[in-house]
Amino acid sequence: MGYTRAELESFRDATIPDLVEPGVRLLFVGINPGLWTAATGTPFSRPGNRFWPALVEAGILPRLPRYAEPLSDADRRMIFDAGIGVSNLVARATARADELSREELRTGAAALTDRVASWGPRAIAVVGLTAYRDGFRRPKAVAGRQEDAIAGLPTWVLPNPSGLNAHDTVATLARAYAEPARVAGILA
Repeated sequence: MGYTRAELESFRDATIPDLVEPGVRLLFVGINPGLWTAATGTPFSRPGNRFWPALVEAGILPRLPRYAEPLSDADRRMIFDAGIGVSNLVARATARADELSREELRTGAAALTDRVASWGPRAIAVVGLTAYRDGFRRPKAVAGRQEDAIAGLPTWVLPNPSGLNAHDTVATLARAYAEPARVAGILA
């Protein structure tokens, strides 16, 4: 499945629903949907994004979902059965996260905190340090477990799996993503 630039542009400012079900144990929080994600309705769906491969390598998921397209019912069930969910700080789709304003990130962080309180996961993993710093007004935050929890829940800020973040590999992302998964009771 592929898209032309014009087709992807037609999804600018679209939103996708959170990929969350009651009983979520670990909530991954992205910055905002990219255009490919808006087109497919699947979080982190752009080919080359390392989110789903990192979850498999970490042992969080048993197999790779077909993530570059709309999720099948079987893939959705596998994700929910693993106890994970996916949300975003900002719902609006853009080509790049740097198209978001600081105010959008702050408004999104407040709304996320309300949603998290209703979902009640055991741990939260935000993938994107700069967006976390801006959205939650924590300019000195560093990657890793945070002292300031979201909704009182253990919170991590982890590397973004986008292909634009060349510093991390699937293996280093898997190691980082495994830590909150252990606290959430997904991994031993």
